[in-house]
Amino acid sequence: MRMRNKPWAKGELEACPYYLADPFPIRGHLHSLLEKPQPVHLELGCGKGVFLASLAVEHPQINYLGIDIKSLVLASAIRNINAAYAQAERKVDNVLLTPYDISRITNILSPEDTVERIYINFCNPWDHPKQFKKRLTHPRQLEQYATFFPAGEIWFKTDDKMLFDHSLRYFEDSGYTLKAVERDLYHSPWLSQNHPTEHELRFVEQGLPIYFCIATKGQSC
Repeated sequence: MRMRNKPWAKGELEACPYYLADPFPIRGHLHSLLEKPQPVHLELGCGKGVFLASLAVEHPQINYLGIDIKSLVLASAIRNINAAYAQAERKVDNVLLTPYDISRITNILSPEDTVERIYINFCNPWDHPKQFKKRLTHPRQLEQYATFFPAGEIWFKTDDKMLFDHSLRYFEDSGYTLKAVERDLYHSPWLSQNHPTEHELRFVEQGLPIYFCIATKGQSC
C-alpha cells in the first residue's frame, strides 16, 4: 500500500538517536550499538511501531530491534515510541530502528548479532503459491534467521487462516516445536501477554479471530 508523503518525516528520522538510516554498520556490531548489554528481541516488519512501543517500554531489561522496509513508516514508529516513553517518563534506551528488506536480512545481521526472540505480526500473506517463498515464516526465511537466531522463540500473529496453517507446517518442518497454538487469541490464556498492533485492533473491532503461535528452537528463552 502506498503511503502518503510526510513532510516532517525526514527531519525527525535524522534527529532520532535510535534510528539508523544505513543498516549495514549493524552487521557484526548490533550489541555494541545498543546502550545496554542485555538480550535482544527482533520485530520483523515493525510498521508504525505501536506493538514495539508498548512492548519495549514495558520491558526495559530487553533490547528491541525493529526492521521495516519503509523508512517513511518508521518515522511514525518513532513518534509512537517517543510518546510511550514520555508517558512512562523514561528515556528511549532499549530500542533500535532501521529500514531494510527482510528477505535479505543476513546482509545486516551476522552470527555475532544474536537475538533471542523474533516477533512477526500480520505480515503479507502472499496467498498465491508462486509467492509463498516471500512469506516471513517460509522455510527459506527461517533458514536465514538461523544465522543470528540459534535458539529461542518466534511469536507469530496473523488474521489469515491459510497463512497460519501453512506457517505451523513451516515451523515444524524446519525443526521448531510449537509451544502455543491459538486460533482465537482474544479467547486464550495468552491474551494477558498480548501487545496489539495497529492492524490488529481494527481486525478485532471487525470480529475477526487473531491466530497466534509460539514456535521454539533449541532451548526456549
